[in-house]
This record gives sequence, C-alpha cells and structure tokens, in this order.
Amino acid sequence: MPDFKISASLEGHSDDVRAVAFPNSKIVLSASRDATVRVWKLTSTPPPVYDDTISSHGSAFINSLAYYPPIAEYPEGLIFSGGQDTIIEARQPGKSVDENADAMLLGHSHNVCTIDVCREGQWVVSGSWDSSAKLWRVGKWECEVTFEGHQGSVWAVLAYDKNTIVTGCADKTLRVYNLSGKLLRSIKAGDVVRALCKLPQNHPSGAQIASASNDGVIRLWTLEGLQVAELRGHESFIYSLATLPSGEIVSSGEDRTVRIWSGDRCIQTITHPAISVWSVAACQESGDIVSGASDRITRVFSRLQERQADAAVAAQFENSVKESSIPQQQVGNINKEKLPGPEFLKQKLGTKEGQVQMIRQDDGSVTAHTWSTATSEWLAVGTVVDSAASSGKKVDYLGQDYDYVFDVDIEDGKPPLKLPYNLSQNPYEAATKFIQNNELPIGYLDQVANFITTNTKGASLGPSTQSQNPPAPGTDGSPNNASSLPTSRPKVLPQTSYLAIKTANIKVIQKKFQELNSQLVEAGSKDVSLSPSELDTVLALCSQLDQTSPLKDSPQVEFGIPLVAKIATTWPAANRLPGLDLLRLLAAATTVTASSDYSGNDLISTLIASGVFESPLNSNNAMLTVRTFANLFETEAGRSLSVSKFNDIMMQVGSAMANAGATPNRNLTIAIATLYINFSVFLTTGGRASNPESSEKALSLLDQLVKLLAKEKDSEAIYRALVAVGTLVIALGEEVKAAAKEIYNVDSVLSKIISGGFGREPRVKSVVEEIRSALG
Repeated sequence: MPDFKISASLEGHSDDVRAVAFPNSKIVLSASRDATVRVWKLTSTPPPVYDDTISSHGSAFINSLAYYPPIAEYPEGLIFSGGQDTIIEARQPGKSVDENADAMLLGHSHNVCTIDVCREGQWVVSGSWDSSAKLWRVGKWECEVTFEGHQGSVWAVLAYDKNTIVTGCADKTLRVYNLSGKLLRSIKAGDVVRALCKLPQNHPSGAQIASASNDGVIRLWTLEGLQVAELRGHESFIYSLATLPSGEIVSSGEDRTVRIWSGDRCIQTITHPAISVWSVAACQESGDIVSGASDRITRVFSRLQERQADAAVAAQFENSVKESSIPQQQVGNINKEKLPGPEFLKQKLGTKEGQVQMIRQDDGSVTAHTWSTATSEWLAVGTVVDSAASSGKKVDYLGQDYDYVFDVDIEDGKPPLKLPYNLSQNPYEAATKFIQNNELPIGYLDQVANFITTNTKGASLGPSTQSQNPPAPGTDGSPNNASSLPTSRPKVLPQTSYLAIKTANIKVIQKKFQELNSQLVEAGSKDVSLSPSELDTVLALCSQLDQTSPLKDSPQVEFGIPLVAKIATTWPAANRLPGLDLLRLLAAATTVTASSDYSGNDLISTLIASGVFESPLNSNNAMLTVRTFANLFETEAGRSLSVSKFNDIMMQVGSAMANAGATPNRNLTIAIATLYINFSVFLTTGGRASNPESSEKALSLLDQLVKLLAKEKDSEAIYRALVAVGTLVIALGEEVKAAAKEIYNVDSVLSKIISGGFGREPRVKSVVEEIRSALG
C-alpha cells in the first residue's frame, strides 16, 4: 500500500477541532471547541478544494460528532453533535445555521463526549461524563434506554450491530450491552478506555473490536472478552480509532501523530504540528482519512495521487511539522550530552515505523526525528523546547521540571495533593490526569481545569477556549486567591458585574460582507448594497476590531457604524447575520455605537423597527439583536440607552419568545437570559436599589423571567435566568420579594425546575437554594 499524503488542510475553526467524520468522498464534518460544526464540501479536484459552511453554532465546546446516513425522512442524513452544554443536536447537513435543528436530545447531565449511530436499527447511542450511555430512537428523539453500571466517564461508545452496544469507560472497563440495557459482560481493559472501533469480519487477529487507552496501547478483543493482540507505538494518550475499508486501523493521540496499523504493525506515522490529534475518521468510499487537531486545523490525507494536495500545500504541511515546537514533557527527560549528533541520521537505520530519535544539533538545540519505513529515512518532526510561553523558572516535582506545581486542598484535615502543570499542556488533559492519578470524582474536572487556567493567569500555548456565550456567574470554578477546590459551591448572588458576548471570527464576517454585497450588486439592489468605498470602510472597521488593542475613535468608527446598522436592518433578512454579528461586537467596543445617530433614530429603535422580532421569526437574527442589547451594557452610554428603552425592549423580547414557538433557539434564550442578568445588575447596583423605579422595572423583569423559566428546557438558559431572578430578589426591597412569592409564585417555579431534572446540576441546585433562602 502507498503512504497517505496530505490532501487538504481545512482552516476555519477558531479553536481545537475535537471531532471529525467522513460520510462520503465529497463531504467532511468537523466539530470544535469554538462551539461550531462545519460541513466541508469537495468542490473540485485535482488538487482537492473544499468549501465550508457552519452547520451548527452552539454556546459551548462541541466534543462529539457522528453522521447518520440518509433515510426517507432525512434524505441528506443527519449530523449528530454534542458537548459541554449536555445537549445532542440532530441537524440535516443542508440546513442553514439560521434554521432550528431537526431534534434536540435532552437527558445527559454532563459533557457529551462520544456519539455513534446504527442505521440498521435506526438508533443513536451517546456517552457522557455523567457516567452513563444512552440510546435514542431516531424519529422519537427521546432517551429509550440508559446503560447503567459505569463507575466513571463513558469516553467511548460503539454501535457494534443493530442489537449490541459496547462502551469504554474511565473505570478501565469495556461493557457489552443489548438494546434493552442488559449488561452482557464486563471486560477489564487495562487502562482508561478512550476510543473504540469495530473491526471487519475475518480480521486476521480474529478480534471483533479494538480499544485504545491512556497508556498508549491499542488492544484487540473478541466480544466474549478475549484479548488477542496489543498494538504498541503511541507514546501518550490515544484519543480516537477508525477502521479503513482495507481492514487497517487508524489511531490518533496526544503524541501528535496519526498512525496506520496493518495487523499488529504500525506501517505509517503522520506527525502533526499540534499538541494533540483529537480525532480521526476514515471514508469508506475513498479510503481517505481525516484528522482534527489542537492547532484548529482539519486535515485530509489520501493514498490516491489524484486526491492529494499540490506541491505547495504538501510543502507547507511538511515545513509546519519540521518547524513545530515539541514540549519537553512529551518526550520525557533528555540528557543532551548523551544524544547523538546529526551524523546519526545518515549512519543508523530505524528499527520500526514511527520510532522517534532525538538529535543534538551543533547549536545545542534538540530536534526530533521519526523513522519512515516507506522511505527508509528519518523525518524531522520538530524542535524540543523546555516549555513555550514559560517564564523560564522551573519547579522540580518527582524528578521532572514543571512551570507550576500547585497544592490542591481536597478535604479538610488532609494534606494537599500536588498538581504539576506545564504551559504547553492542555488544561483539561492535565486536569484529567490529576483526577485519575488521585482517584477523584470526574465532577471535579471543570473546576480543576478552570483552576489551572485562572492560576496560570491565562498563559497558554494553545488557542483560547472561550465560547460564544460569556461565562455565566458562578461557573468558573476557580478559587479566590487560594490553591484549593471548594467543598461547596460559592455563593453567586447577587450578580454585580455585566456579562458580554464578544468572541467572533472577524475574518468570516469580512468574507460574508464581501460575498453578500456582491450578490446584492449583481441583483441590482443598489438601494441597499454598499458602494466600494462604503464596503472598504466596513472592512477597515472589521480589521480594527480584529486587533488586540481597544477600538479607538476614527473615521472608520464614526462612518462605519451607521453602515453596519444599515446592513443589519435593510439587507434581506437572510443576509443580515454578518451585520448583526459585527454590530453586537461594536456595542461592547465603543460608546459611539450607542450615541450615533441612525437617520434620526437611536440604535435600539432602529433595530426594533427593522422587524427583527416579528413573525415569522428569524431566530439567529433575533438572537444577535438581543446579544447587541446585552453588550450595550459594556459602556455607560449603552447602559443609559438600554434603560431608557427598557419597556420597548421588554415588549419586543417577550414577543420574540412568543414567536419562537414551543422549541425556541437555545442561543436566543441564552442571549435573552444574559440581557435580563444585565438589567438586573443595573437595577441593583450604583445606589439604584432603593429607587422606586427600579422596583417597578424589576417586577416587569420578574414577569418575563418566570415565563421563560416555565417553558425553558435548556439548562444554561435556566441557570442564567435564575441568576437574574436571584439578583432581583436578594438586592431589592421587600416589595419585590413579596411579589416574587405571592404574584409570580417563584417558589413553585423553582420546585418544578428541581423536580424536572435540573436539580442534578450542582450550580442550578445551589442558586435555587440561595433564592429560597432569600425568599424565606
């Protein structure tokens, strides 16, 4: 078999690519920590060229992905995605991100980290950090079976056949179930199981499934629990497995590699210029593979020459690997004095595919090289560095140097646990290792990861892990100037700071402006399209926002903001998204947004007059408008404008909720809850709590909040709405408390939230207790 070579580098995600799928030879799917799922369509070949669209845009990390093949009801098939928000979304690939999902699967109480599908049985299976796997019947969209018995996170699920499901768990066990949920057998797997794949019939080993673990070993099993082989070669966690049409196994992991296995032998190693290769998938039509990595790039590889990239793309990939930095802790302790020099690479052959050799260069640096059996040569794969972004000061722990070694108090009266961390590590993976090494509950994971991020003051090798919605109050899990994990959640009420939604991909917005404006010009819509100079002004404004420095007043700001408002309110409704997206960024970035004149109107009146909240509701346009209102609270002028238009906003946002129907867009409800938090903060701070006008507005807010809580199914929206309610109840006078109890029956609403399953979430339970305590 020829080696795989780079076919395409697909760039567009703004954070780690955590999951990939390869439904057919013309489509690649990717999911990211940037809260999006992208569909990449092959538009031409050779060389392969892909165009991408955002299929789904959530509010938190998306960590799992699966494709369900076409059926009569869904002729394009369905993309299933899940992640940190606990919801599994089902969406047809051709649907616009503006449209509602085909289904939202609710039932998990923690991060959904794995999904698989069974076309024959018409069901989907998922696994979660909540220590459960769940079966969902396609079309019914309710949890039909919960597979119990796991003693840790279910990192992997496998739809083996229409009657059999296999799970892989952090408790180092494989479990085989039938569809009724009956446990057929448990198999001790040697280490934490991170990935599973089905092997083809008549596999040479006689095995039927493969599992991969934190110890870097791939194990081959029969369904009866007999281990028949071990594949060794990875040097760290293995995150993902797939099977090629040829029967070969593909794996990826924390050692920066994708590896191809024939029988029990690694026959090719593809090193990536990234810290982690999170996911790999194989196309059963073409035999190509796709990987998703921590450097935000989705890459396609092919054995077929006609599907391989041109020379420039291939050279760029090879150079990026050669020039990449390898964190010291990924290769262990190195004694530079004992390393061979460059002559070794010419004199010595490698002993196996993927063998790594460190070389001491003449300038004293250490480079890494891996052996390729296909070409019989050593390939440069990077330079070893102590720790990029490190201060240079190291702390010794168990004979190794770290940037930080934290003392973490878990329980009173017991000595603290040691948490070693290097800046080149992924905080979540470092937290996972810490929890596993100390046999702690997986529920600590978010707290430990956020503790690391907070106490390293945000220093990081990798991209930002900020999501499209701002962190809700009380969810960061980080202690206040103390290296300990709280034994109980800190109080979050009343909220005293405003929340803003500022993250965005400016380059995507710029591209959309240009594309959509060209379409308007070609269609002859000169009354709404921008002239070349106007378009240049808007693009220049985008470029200013894309800088790290604060936005300063300039001609682009003064003249550009009204042009952005024009786009957001007069372009065809389906084309307004980039204008509204830029407008909500500008609302937080400069007072000019709130103080500008918009053809004789203020910004809020102009947006409302555009019909954005009218039926039929465009949920994404409405969501971005509400985000704009929320972001106005970042400036004094914006707060003043928002409060002056309080009644108009409340009426229109209430109308949007009504027009959204029984299952509103979750991002819209989260945006509304965020806006309500900001209003509640304004009314209860700055000496306004004793103002009778604040109480009047608070009662109006409570009315809308109770309506939202009564029908909302999204836990994030519920939590934020509860924070707004609690802030009003705690910080304002007895009149508001009495109304909350006697008119709006808040206690009954709280009881329904707890009994409805959301009480299992510690943050929801905690804030409900705070509200009840305040109500007396």
